[in-house]
Amino acid sequence: MPRTRQPRAGSMQFWPRVRSRHSYARIRKWPASKETKLLGFAGYKVGMTHLLIEDNRANSLSKGAEIFCPVTIVECPPLKTASIRLYKNTQYGLKLVSELFAESFDKELERKNINQKKKKEQNNSEIKQAFHSIDFDFARLLCYTQPKLTGIGKKKPEIFEVAIGGDKKQQLDYAKEKLGKEINISEVFKEGYIIDTHSLTKGKGFQGPMKRFGIQLRHHKSEKSRRNPGTLGPWRGQGHVMWRVAHAGKMGYHLRTEYNKWIVKIGNKSDEISTKGGFLNYGVVKNPYILLKGSVSGAQKRLIRFTDAIRPKKNVPEAPQITYISAESKQGR
Repeated sequence: MPRTRQPRAGSMQFWPRVRSRHSYARIRKWPASKETKLLGFAGYKVGMTHLLIEDNRANSLSKGAEIFCPVTIVECPPLKTASIRLYKNTQYGLKLVSELFAESFDKELERKNINQKKKKEQNNSEIKQAFHSIDFDFARLLCYTQPKLTGIGKKKPEIFEVAIGGDKKQQLDYAKEKLGKEINISEVFKEGYIIDTHSLTKGKGFQGPMKRFGIQLRHHKSEKSRRNPGTLGPWRGQGHVMWRVAHAGKMGYHLRTEYNKWIVKIGNKSDEISTKGGFLNYGVVKNPYILLKGSVSGAQKRLIRFTDAIRPKKNVPEAPQITYISAESKQGR
């Protein structure tokens, strides 16, 4: 009988398969928006639970019926703004032309490499007055998280840039209004919105090619190992093994973007979702939270970044009516 052959598997869309340099995602592309607001936010992954919701999809066979919906809980304490950054488009890429710092920072931000001396030099009236006459193409806000408000046992904040919608004048006016203040999740997103999530997957250490690339287990009478790619043939005709061959290596802790996640609910009362004994590997939710339909990559307590959907779906349903939120223990007992 003919043998089923599967010489290689595994997507080359993500290459090279290297670990991320940072513990939270970097966003390289921001969606265009005419609405003057932040185009992103961030929160800490809590875990998963399930809901019963009323199906409000227009063409669904179960429209109007009560259906099961798995959701991921992300705790979203308010973000704080550290500075306004003005950028200019040049032939060599983006260039930072000016930065205006807030009057005061949280003491936890000293754990990050923020140039305190430069901040003090810039916080005078002459610098602030000159800041408004600078030629720039767009403005962004440098924001930082407040993990001290959560129960994850962490104080050192994450710091990152967030883009702003609107034209450059609207961006600057909005940034000046929010400089040094807190921004809540409800100011950025609403229930029923479609967003993209940017996060780091769980790290799985050094793994073989079967787990890493999904190649087939070889026959038990093969000459040598059973879990290797086997005879490479033309893949090493150049005198060396080509890079496309499935090899063992470090797996996981990769930056991944998931498109078009549906915000089922944005809540402020943690009692609505609290489970018996708290969430596994996380504890108790103390801040505003969002419920995203489906799973989100990453481990508990890891920072998840959100942006407006860069390629949104059409005919997205509104936020559903929730009839039940599971508060049972997630320990499987």
